[in-house]
Amino acid sequence: MKHIDQQELKSYERIYRGNLVNSITGFKSANLLATRSKDGVNNVAIFSSVTHLGSDPALFSFVQRPLGHGVGHTYYNLKETGEITLNHVSRTLVERAHQSSAKYDASISEFEELNIELSERDGFNAPFVKESPVQIAAEYVNEYPLEENNCILVICKITDIFFKEEIQSQDGWLDLGKAGTVTINGLDGYATAQVDKRLSYAQVGKKLTEL
Repeated sequence: MKHIDQQELKSYERIYRGNLVNSITGFKSANLLATRSKDGVNNVAIFSSVTHLGSDPALFSFVQRPLGHGVGHTYYNLKETGEITLNHVSRTLVERAHQSSAKYDASISEFEELNIELSERDGFNAPFVKESPVQIAAEYVNEYPLEENNCILVICKITDIFFKEEIQSQDGWLDLGKAGTVTINGLDGYATAQVDKRLSYAQVGKKLTEL
């Protein structure tokens, strides 16, 4: 098994090191976060840092990279309007979703630039991604600066959920393989996943069963 220590890791060229470190922690979620600026410009960008934080209240977080140099439109729009949508990346969206990570000017809508069709819903300011199989509306709750790398951990509260009924089981669980949701390996490797098995709630002294 290959061994890389801190000294060797630090010596690597930036892109090589980034590819390595971004892939070692495992597969990540692929989501398009969509917002609307106070001037009415619709923004959408791919994030691989979305994390479930709790179910009651229903919360998720995402990591905002250091601001400046064309980065942060999603964050600024969310702070100004308080609204955001989270949209799963499907197989049909991969190339356009990946391109949304480019640093477009704040006056340019990635929806229009990349031919990503948006969906409007009554009562929601932020747009949704029409092709996305799972769409979530959320509100800004809080943020925490990460002093170690100048990033920001942003907390959002889920207010509304939209998905195709056929992907939900009777106990509430969503089969994201059936939905066609993709996942990210590292920075640029996109993969599909199929559920191998579901297991019962783990308890001491009780045998696991397949659901």
